[in-house]
Amino acid sequence: METAVGRIALFGLLLALVTTLPNKDDWDIYSFHINSTVTGRYATTVITSRVANRMNESKEIEFQVRIPKNAFISKFKMLIDGQEYDGVVKPKEQAQQQYTEAVSRGQSAGIVSSVGRTLEEFKTSVTVAAHKKVTFELTYEELLKRRHGKYELQIHARPMQPVKDFKVDVYINEEAGINFIEVKGGLSTKALANAITKTHAKKEAWVYFYPTEDQQKTCDSCSDQGMNGDLVIVYDVNRDTSLGDIKKSAGYFVHHFAPSNLPRIPKNVVFVIDQSGSMSGRKIAQTRMALIHILSDLAEDDFFGLISFDSQLFHWKRELVQATGANLESAKTFARNIRDRGATNINEAVLEGARMLNAHPREGSASILILLTDGDPTTGVTNLGQIQANVKGAIKGKFPLYCLGFGFDVNFEFLEKMSLQNDGVARRIYEDSDANLQLKGFYEEVATPLLTDVTMIYLGGTNLTQTNFSQYYNGSEIVVAGQITDNNIETFIPQVVAISSNRRLVFSDTNTTAVSTGTMTDHHIQRVWAYLTVKQLLEKELLVSGPEKKSVTEEALRLSLKYNFVTPHTSMVVTKPLGETTDVLHKPKEGETTSDLSALDLPTRQHSPPMLSSPGSSGRMFSMAFLRPDFGSDYTDYGTALNLPRGRGPLPTIVTTQKNLGRVYQRSHRFLIKPDNQSLPLCFDVAGNTQLKLFHHPNRGLSVNGRLDATLHGGFKKIVIHSSTDVHIEVETTGITVREGQTKTRHTGQDLITAGSVTVIKRDKEIDIAAGDTRLLILIHNRGHKESLWPVLRQLPSDPSTTGILALKPTVYEEVQQTSSTKLKINNQEIDVSRSTADDFSIASTPTLDCWLMSAESALQGSLDDFTITKL
Repeated sequence: METAVGRIALFGLLLALVTTLPNKDDWDIYSFHINSTVTGRYATTVITSRVANRMNESKEIEFQVRIPKNAFISKFKMLIDGQEYDGVVKPKEQAQQQYTEAVSRGQSAGIVSSVGRTLEEFKTSVTVAAHKKVTFELTYEELLKRRHGKYELQIHARPMQPVKDFKVDVYINEEAGINFIEVKGGLSTKALANAITKTHAKKEAWVYFYPTEDQQKTCDSCSDQGMNGDLVIVYDVNRDTSLGDIKKSAGYFVHHFAPSNLPRIPKNVVFVIDQSGSMSGRKIAQTRMALIHILSDLAEDDFFGLISFDSQLFHWKRELVQATGANLESAKTFARNIRDRGATNINEAVLEGARMLNAHPREGSASILILLTDGDPTTGVTNLGQIQANVKGAIKGKFPLYCLGFGFDVNFEFLEKMSLQNDGVARRIYEDSDANLQLKGFYEEVATPLLTDVTMIYLGGTNLTQTNFSQYYNGSEIVVAGQITDNNIETFIPQVVAISSNRRLVFSDTNTTAVSTGTMTDHHIQRVWAYLTVKQLLEKELLVSGPEKKSVTEEALRLSLKYNFVTPHTSMVVTKPLGETTDVLHKPKEGETTSDLSALDLPTRQHSPPMLSSPGSSGRMFSMAFLRPDFGSDYTDYGTALNLPRGRGPLPTIVTTQKNLGRVYQRSHRFLIKPDNQSLPLCFDVAGNTQLKLFHHPNRGLSVNGRLDATLHGGFKKIVIHSSTDVHIEVETTGITVREGQTKTRHTGQDLITAGSVTVIKRDKEIDIAAGDTRLLILIHNRGHKESLWPVLRQLPSDPSTTGILALKPTVYEEVQQTSSTKLKINNQEIDVSRSTADDFSIASTPTLDCWLMSAESALQGSLDDFTITKL
C-alpha cells in the first residue's frame, strides 16, 4: 500500500544553468561536510548538507553539487522532520513516465548535467516548512585513474554562501604504502593554505580542509557568496614488485599492475592534424603551439610523421623519419605554417597516417597514431560507419589510434567508437586558454611506452574485466578485477605476459598476493569489480550490434541495479513528502546538448553547496600523541589489571601515595612535531598534570590553554579558550561552559554556540571552535573507558606573532648517522635521538607513527617552561 508520499525519479541531462544566488534571509546552509574515503584507489565520497528555513512560511530549498563524470551515484537521501526519504535505483524506462508527467505539468526536475571538463552537476529540491530543517546526503563512487605517475581526487567547492560548519575530510588507505601525498588547486594557495592539514603514515594518509567563515569570504577565489575553487589531492603508491598489487577477498580480486623499472620502448608516432576552416582562430594557434612542444619532447631513437589536412592532405614528409635535431627543427617550421582552410576529409587523413606506420615496421618499437579534429567529415567519405570500417581495416590491430576531439562541434561518439575499435581512447580537448596544455598533457600520457601486447592471465579466475592491452605507458596503470573460481585461493595464480622491446617478459610472483578479510573489504573489492565491469560494458555497447548489443545492455543494466549505480541505463527514484514535484535523475552521456532540456521548467533559486569531483603544506605541524607505558617487572601492571594495551616508550614516572596503598603512575604524554616533507616527525614527552599554553594569538586577543590528565590513558582534562577580556569557554568531556561577562551557561547538546566572535560546534566525538582566522578542533577520545580531550589546530593564522605548542612551525633537520647512535642536526646543533613510535591523537583513528624521540628542550628549541602556565 502506498504511503502518504509522492514518488520522484531523478533524470540526468545536459543543462545550461542560470544561477540565482540564494537569499540568506530565506534559508541558511548551516553545515556542509564532504567525507571521502579512498581504499585501493577506489573512492567513496559522501556529501552532507544541512539547511534551515529561516522564514515564517514554507520555502523550496535546493541541493546542488558537482561530482566527477567518471563517478556513479550510488545513494541519495533526505531527512525531514525525522523522516528519511531514500533513493532507489530503477531501470530508466520505469522512471521515464514519471519524468514525462512532471514536465507536462510544468514541474521542476532533479537533474544530473555535464559541467566543464570533469564534472557533472546534481540538483534536486524539496519544500521545507517554516523554521524547519532538511539534511541532504549524496554518495558516489569512482575508481581513480593513474596518469603521469599519480592519482588525483579533485574537490570543487562553491557553497554560494559562507558556511559556519564547513569541512572536508579525506582518508586514504593503500596496502601497498603511500609514496607521497600533496594538496594542490586554487583553494590550497595563499591564505587558504593554512586551512589544510595533512598526515602521512606509511599506508594511510589524512587530509583536512577547515576554512573559517571569514576565510570563505576573503580568499582570491572567494566573495560574500563564499568559496569558488578546487582542492586536488595528489598521491601515488609504492611499487615494490613487478607483478603489482593484488587483493583477494570473498571470491573477488582486483589487480593493479604498473611496473616502472623497465626500459622505454622507442616509438613510431604519426600526428594527423585537422586544419579545416572550423579550426580557425585560437584553436589552430594552440594546436601549433602544442605540436611544437610535443616535437621537442621526442627522443632521438623515435621516428615520427606529420600530416595536416582539410579537403586535401599536406605531408611534412611522406615517410617516417628519425627524430634528429635537424628533422625536428624542420618539422617545427612545418607546424608553424599550418593554416586553417577548406573542408574536413577525416577518412583519407587517418588512412594515410596508418599507411605511413604500416610502411615502417621496426622491430622492438611501439607505433601510435594520433588524430586531432574539431568537426565531422564534410568531404571524401562522409559516412561515419564506413570511415570506421576503413580505419579498422587499415590498422588491423597493429597499433592504437587516439582521437582528440577539439570543442563541442565534433561528433565525439564517432571518435570514441573509432578509438575503441583500434585499442585506443578518445579525449575531448576543451576550448580554453590552456587547450595547448591539454594537448601536451595527453601526449605525455602516451609518450613513453614500456610494454606492448600485454596479456593478464588469471588461472582459477572467471568473469574477468578486460585482460588484453595493446600498450602500457610509463606513469599509467592497468587494473583488472574478477571472481575467483569457487573462491579457491590456493588454485588462483596471476601472471602477466608482455613484450619489452624484443624481449618476452613474464611477470609472476606468488608472494605479492594478499588475502584480505573483513566485511568492509569484501564489499569494497566486489564493488570495484562491478564498477569496472559496468564501465567496460558501456564501452562495449558502442562496438557491437544486434543480439550481442542487447545482451551487453541487459548485463550492464543488471549490474547497475544490483550495485545501486546510476548509469545511462538506470535512474534513481526518491520518495518525497506528499504533493512534492516529480524529478528524474539519469547520468548524461558525454557531449549531450542543452536542447535535450527544452521542455523543462527550471526553478531559479538554487542551493549550491561545495562542489566536488574525481587532490599544501601543513601550517600547523603540531599534534599530540599518547605514550603507552612499558612497566618494569618490579611493578604492578595496572594496564594489565584493567585489560588495557601495553606499548613502547620510556618508563613512566612513579609516584607513591602517602598511605602507600599502591603505586599511582603519573602519565607521560608524547607530542609530535610534524615536518612538511616526508621525513619522520619529532616527538618528545611531557609529564601528566601539566598545564600548557596551547595557542596565543595576541592580535586577536585569543588564548587557548589546557591541563593534561595525570591518570592512566588520560589526555587533556580541560581546555579553556579566552577571547578578548570577557569571553571564556571551558571545554570538558562532559560539556561546555561559556562565561560571557557576568553570564554563565552550560551546554551538553550539539546546538551551535556563539560567544562574542567565537563559534562552537559540538559534534558526536569532536568540538569545532572558530574565531576569526583560527579554527581549533578538539577530539574526544575514549581509551580504557575514560574520555579525554585532544586539541589540533585545523586553521593556523598567517600572523607570525602567534605562539604556543599548537603554533609550532615545521622543523627542518638533517639526519647524521653515527656508528652506535643517531643524531639530528637542527639549527646547526647535533641532538641525540632514538627511533620510537607514538599514537597520533590529532587523527580520530589514532594511527601509530614512527618518530625521532628527543628531549622536550631539543624539540622545542627552548625550555618547556616557556610553554607551561600556572593558571588556565
